Amino acid sequence: MNVNPDYLSPCGLYCGVCAIHIAHRDDNRKLKQRLLNLYKGGVAGKGALPNSENLSTEDIRCDGCLSGCLFMHCQQCDIRNCTQEKGISGCHHCDDFPCAHIENFPMTVGKKVILRSVPYRREHGTGKWVEDEEARYHCPDCGNTVFRGAMRCNRCKAELDLD
Repeated sequence: MNVNPDYLSPCGLYCGVCAIHIAHRDDNRKLKQRLLNLYKGGVAGKGALPNSENLSTEDIRCDGCLSGCLFMHCQQCDIRNCTQEKGISGCHHCDDFPCAHIENFPMTVGKKVILRSVPYRREHGTGKWVEDEEARYHCPDCGNTVFRGAMRCNRCKAELDLD
């Protein structure tokens, strides 16, 4: 398996299945708009992530946490900064996991995946972790590839709970 090193996020959220990355890679404007609404907190403005008020669809772009093209929230990620300061490649190498950075992670699905993913990566290694994260995000009904956090398959509309 050929692994893109830019996708090996320090936190355990494998970038190859990230909706921001996929929307950018595919230039999927509809998905970019849905993600923008999510980050801004939707119509009611509830649940907005900090510093998201000025985001536009043009900001929905990322080539992976370790690339030169980072989504705004990845640029200011406390977990990414912490691992860089500690000189480690990720939480899977940290004795303090889970820490306050994980406990305070602003997205519920992300936190859930981090708490599942980091111990798995520790136990099975990076290659197996990548292989299994890519395999996980497929609709069990039709086989369509989906992104982390997807609640419905965009092809067959089946409800999903893959995280």
